[in-house]
Amino acid sequence: MTESDQPLIKHISDFLDWIDIEKGLSSKTQENYGRFLKKLTDWLSMTGQKSLKPHELTPEIIWNYKVYLSRNAKRELKKSTQNHYLIALRSLLNFFTDRNILSLPSDKVKLPKAPGDKSVRFLTLEQLKKLFEAPDVNKTAGLRDRSIIEVFFSTGMRISELAALNRNQLRIRPGLAEFELGIIGKGGRARTVYFSSRCIDWLFKYLGTRGDEAEALFINYRRRLNSPQRLTPRSIEKIIKNYAVISGLPSSTTPHVLRHTFATDLLSQGVDLRVVQEFLGHKSIVATQIYTHVTSKQLKDIHKKFHSQDVG
Repeated sequence: MTESDQPLIKHISDFLDWIDIEKGLSSKTQENYGRFLKKLTDWLSMTGQKSLKPHELTPEIIWNYKVYLSRNAKRELKKSTQNHYLIALRSLLNFFTDRNILSLPSDKVKLPKAPGDKSVRFLTLEQLKKLFEAPDVNKTAGLRDRSIIEVFFSTGMRISELAALNRNQLRIRPGLAEFELGIIGKGGRARTVYFSSRCIDWLFKYLGTRGDEAEALFINYRRRLNSPQRLTPRSIEKIIKNYAVISGLPSSTTPHVLRHTFATDLLSQGVDLRVVQEFLGHKSIVATQIYTHVTSKQLKDIHKKFHSQDVG
């Protein structure tokens, strides 16, 4: 019997190995995915579909499963909890795609919006390029500002995390391919952020202009007498908004929009949602899933633009 001929239920053990070995997700994530998918396998058994093969999974079956999660589970599930189960199903479908096992694409599993869901604003790569080029890097403050923008896009840091960085945390040199840094983020949660080679080069140029003794990585060159040298989050937000105006970008462009741009770019390149969650330092996958609505629309627009033309 080939992999494609095996019931969907029989693939779950291999799927959990896959997210460990191929995706590098934690044992806790594997445990959660196993629990979330048990809800699916229990439902398939309960509805007489225990032998359902991956290629037999249809949009109608997915819809019936979503109805079950929404209305017929033993206890009423919040929309955010329903999404946990559906995200696990999406990942299973990605596993089938990776193994060349015929099945529905993962974007056929739509996530219900939870109350209070917000639209995500992010920059296109073309807009981001304009923002990168806005600071005058012939000036010290311009080098600092270019470095700030590079760090936001390379690491996906929150503004408070970036403002708290100190010089002695960065052991960098020109030409370094990558630099990893452990930080403590929101809620006291530790995570690793990654600086790209381009980001490192700009930081090195900026630090080369520093003749002061301040410990802060990013300092204020226009501070009042006896005021702190470290740039505040408010000052950094004003810097980003100023360059957005210069670049002709929306006035709503903020450091958090750069964080959204970081996450959206990763997902559009196929990075697993759970990995993006770890990059961002989100406590719950629910906070990360807002980006899936964006990337699904992006992919649909790209398909419409490039793959719907007449074949001559």
